[in-house]
Amino acid sequence: MADEEVLTGGGVNHVVRAGDTVRRPTGAWTPAVHALLGHLEARGFAGAPRGHGIDGEGREILDFVPGDAPGFPLPEWAQTDEALAAVGVLLREYHDATLGFPISRDFSWYFPPVEPAEVICHGDVAPYNCVFREGRPVAFIDFDTAHPGPRIWDVSYAAYRFVSLSDPRHEGVGSWPVEEQARRLRLFADAYGLEDADRHALVSTARARLDQMVRHMYDQAAAGNEAFAGHIERGDDRFYRADMDHLARHESAFRSALTD
Repeated sequence: MADEEVLTGGGVNHVVRAGDTVRRPTGAWTPAVHALLGHLEARGFAGAPRGHGIDGEGREILDFVPGDAPGFPLPEWAQTDEALAAVGVLLREYHDATLGFPISRDFSWYFPPVEPAEVICHGDVAPYNCVFREGRPVAFIDFDTAHPGPRIWDVSYAAYRFVSLSDPRHEGVGSWPVEEQARRLRLFADAYGLEDADRHALVSTARARLDQMVRHMYDQAAAGNEAFAGHIERGDDRFYRADMDHLARHESAFRSALTD
C-alpha cells in the first residue's frame, strides 16, 4: 500500500501507519483481540484502539492513536507522579471495562490464560505500549499479548515498567533509588486501588512475570524467532534476571511501602 509509514518501538512486529489506521501482522490470537477491542468500545472505554478487520494483505487494521509512546530511558514528563498515578487509574479503568467479556472456547491467546481469570490482562503494560498526550496517558496499544488472568498479573508488570522497579545500577535505564521506588510503588498501587491481598503478592508476582518473559524469550529464539534471538544476544535475559534479584533483595521494603 502506498503512503505507509513504518512505526518503530516494538522490536518484534513490522507495524506501519496508513492514514488514520495502523496495519499489523495477525496471529491465531487476532480474533480474540478484536473481540476484546469491540467489547471495550461497547463498554465506553476510550483508552484502546478500535479494530477494523483485516486488509487485503492479511494485516489487521486498527485505529492510529496519536500521541507519544516513550521508550527507555523515559523522558521527564513520563516520570512525574501525576503521570504515574494516571497510568494506575487508566489500567484500573481498562481492567474494569473487560469485566463481562464473553470468553469463547474457540479463542486462542498469545499467552495461555492465568488463573484466577479475573479480567482480560493486556499482557505488556509498559510505556512503549502507552500513548501520552501533554504528559498524560490516554490509551494502551498493542493488545497482541492480551489473555485472561488476575489483575495483579498486569499490575505487577506495569509497576515494574512505570515505577520503575529495575536495579538502579543498570546503565541507561534511568531507574530510581530503592526508597524512591518504594514511594512510587505505593503511589501507583493507591491510584489503581489495589486490594490488600494483591499488595502482598505484587513483588513476587513481578518476579514471576519477569521469569516468564525470559523463558518465553528462549522458547521463541529456539523456535527460530530472530527478534527474540537478538534480544538474548544483546543481553536482555541477563538484564531481567538482575532485576529479579533486585526485587528479591528489596521485597520487604517494597511490601512495607505497599501495606503500611
